[in-house]
This record gives sequence, structure tokens and C-alpha cells, in this order.
Amino acid sequence: MCNHIHLLLEVPPMPTGGLSDAQLLDRLGAIYNEAFVAIVVKELQDARSSEVDDRANEIHQRFTYRMHDLSQFMKTLMQRFTQWFNRTRKRSGNLWEDAFKSVIVEDGIAAKTMAAYIDLNPVRAGMVEDPAEYRWSSYGEAIGGGAKGNGKTARAGLVRALRAHQGISADASHWEGDVAKEYRKLLMEGIAGRVSERVGREGETVLKTWRKGIPRNRADMEKSNDGEIPLGRMLRFRVRYFTAGAVIGSREFVNAAFENSRERSGARRKDGARKLKGTASPAAGHLWSLRDLKVDIEPRVNPG
Repeated sequence: MCNHIHLLLEVPPMPTGGLSDAQLLDRLGAIYNEAFVAIVVKELQDARSSEVDDRANEIHQRFTYRMHDLSQFMKTLMQRFTQWFNRTRKRSGNLWEDAFKSVIVEDGIAAKTMAAYIDLNPVRAGMVEDPAEYRWSSYGEAIGGGAKGNGKTARAGLVRALRAHQGISADASHWEGDVAKEYRKLLMEGIAGRVSERVGREGETVLKTWRKGIPRNRADMEKSNDGEIPLGRMLRFRVRYFTAGAVIGSREFVNAAFENSRERSGARRKDGARKLKGTASPAAGHLWSLRDLKVDIEPRVNPG
């Protein structure tokens, strides 16, 4: 998007036993220049040669505390980008209008829905008619590929989003076939929902869709996805739960997250799962949120 970014990320756990010196230096080489990495190499060599493990561990901790921790990583990224931007443009002060936000998403329905919601952002914004046309998205990259590749990485990520609950890793070889068809169908349901109503010459209500070949009958648009959640009704609109819900998933998943962070809630609160309301109501009973959003966002009819 032109002024913000939505990402669906999987944060892997820290390897058992931590990182080796070689692994740490390899990661540092991806974000720091050679001169800085050389300094760390020298520090580690001195610590290892003196057999002072605590000193080596301190060097590791200086960098690893923000690895596998999205909040710490984003804090550092935003700070460093602000410093660079201000220095190159000879300015000072804050750069970001809003704070970084994150939502914990469960594998399965929640991850699939979140992926589709993000890929439909440019459609909702009126930038493109088909999410495949927006190359700065996972789906656009998966379909069109990039200048330096063929979209393999994007396809692997979408496979992970749709099949992680089945134990399937981020493997692009699973994309062709059911995964690609299932995801395309879900996105098309979201597009089909983007309709506007106008009064026809005879006074009847006419539905106008964004693309040809999409059902023009409201009843067809409201049908569920082969008996599954009618996600198309939800994905056509902005859903605050996907940016402010804190945790999204099954009732059991959200309640487990609540228990793990019980100290952050009031003493009177007994459980964590809250039903989705407003534009997210089609998924109520299937997806739950940790937050009970009080502000109801009414569906807005978008121009066709």
C-alpha cells in the first residue's frame, strides 16, 4: 500500500542451544557492513581464546535478544530507518505516524483468512481490480514472479499459510493444484462482494460488480464457500480485528493465549475469546478474538 504495509509472518523459535558463532555472524552479515562484523568476529575470538564463556554469551545476547522476537525486531528496524532517513534528508524528529501493531494468528482458517485479507487490500483501495495485478503482494508475486525470480518464495509462503495446520512446510511444490485453486476461489469471493447498489430505470435495485464473470445476484454472492465460512462477505470490507484483535483463531487458541498473558487483563475477566462483530460477523463462531472491539465498523458500499 502507499502509506503502510501488512505482513503475515511466521516467527520460528530460536534453535535449541542457541546459535553457533558462525550462525550469528552469518545473520549479522545480512544487516551490517563488513567492518562492523569484523569487530564482532574479533570480540568472539578473544572471548573464546580466553575461555570465558560468559563473555561470549554476552556478545551473542547483544544481538539475539531481538532475533525470533518480532516486537524487538520492529523496534530496531523503525529506529534505524528513522535515523537513516533523518540523516540523509537533514531532518529530525519522529517519522512514523503510528506505532507498530501485531496480531497473533492461528494456523488454519485464521491464517488463510488473514492472507486473503492482506492480498485483497489493493482491491479494497481501488488500486487494482484483481489481486494478481498488484505485484507488491504475495499473490501478485506468486502469479507473476519477480524480476529476479519466478515467485517461488511467494508461493511457498502461501502454501504455509493455507496448509500449516496440516503440518506442511513452506514448500512451493505444493502450490500447483488444490492450494492455488482454493486460494484463488477465496480471493474471487472477496472481489465478488465488492458491489454497489443503484436504482434502475424501473425502480429495481441493480447490482454492479467490479469484474465480468462474477455472480451479479446478491443471493449467489452470499452463498458460503462449499459449506465453509462465507468469507467473501467479510473480506470485501475493512476488518479491524485483523489489525487490532491481538489474537485471532479458534476459541481454544485464543483462550490459551489469554491464560499465557493473564496478568495483562483485569481480575474480573474469566476467559479470553470474544466473538467477532460488525464486518467480521460472518466468521463469528469459527474465529475468535482476544479483544472485544467496542467500535462497530459498518459495511461501506464501494463504487463499482
